[in-house]
Amino acid sequence: MELLKVQNIEKRFINHLALEDVNVSIPENSIYGLLGPNGAGKTTLIRIINRITAPDKGEIFLKGKPLQPNDVNLIGYLPEERGLYKKMKVGEQALYLAQLKGLSKRDALKRLKFWFEKFEIQPWWDKKVEELSKGMAQKVQFVTTILHEPELLIFDEPFSGFDPINANLLKEEILELKKKGSTIIFSTHNMGSVEELCDHITLINKSKNILEGQIDDIKQKYKSNTYEISYNGDTDKLEKSLNEHYEIVEKSKVNGNNSIKVKLLHQTNENELLSLIIPAVEIISFNEIIPSMNDVFIKVVNEYQS
Repeated sequence: MELLKVQNIEKRFINHLALEDVNVSIPENSIYGLLGPNGAGKTTLIRIINRITAPDKGEIFLKGKPLQPNDVNLIGYLPEERGLYKKMKVGEQALYLAQLKGLSKRDALKRLKFWFEKFEIQPWWDKKVEELSKGMAQKVQFVTTILHEPELLIFDEPFSGFDPINANLLKEEILELKKKGSTIIFSTHNMGSVEELCDHITLINKSKNILEGQIDDIKQKYKSNTYEISYNGDTDKLEKSLNEHYEIVEKSKVNGNNSIKVKLLHQTNENELLSLIIPAVEIISFNEIIPSMNDVFIKVVNEYQS
């Protein structure tokens, strides 16, 4: 089932085209990565979804119906640029933001107590926001984003300012939110986090979405038919066993063992490669090299810009 659909969205600012005919389909109960270089148009799209700004063309659908002003209550948005009031007390502000999202004071206090204890920020309830570290303030804003249990959560660079321990804590909470039924849009430059968390991605570059799909499908699409072989034996003998259907792209030592990367050319397969090298050397490991999302990101953006 589709929770959110972005259809033919276009947005222009004076002489700058921020988004051009962008289409995104976000399944229910998924973590959807919204990726792209700086200035690609990601934040503009997020602001349109949140009704902070309006598109010049196109439409947003939520659960099959055009997005309405009141639908923002079904959305939780954690922007990259944090928006807490520095002079307000932490607890007072968290309670205020929760009530803006429709929670009663009683329910808001109950939920805030749970999350503040879980994130170990209860002692900061009566402190001013300006007294918090960047990471601590981010925990507070994360709590206020999810407190009203929205159907759609949008996190823009949520791990900025976090040390590895707290970043991992936040990742676990995001995965738990998905388990409980939330749909999450996740915008980041950290491709490691994309691989850990996301089911699907859209890559936006120069105002257009240029790549979309499931993570595993995309990585399979961009693999290069290259295999890494760790072995005992004579490298020269292994090289001589290969023919014009194979290209050696790298030779190295891995954990004290010989290692070679071989690219398959023409119409050949891994079984044929194995049949050539087994008589020549003792194979310790044989693995296909699957590109990381970081590799895919760089390749696709560079291809589009060239």
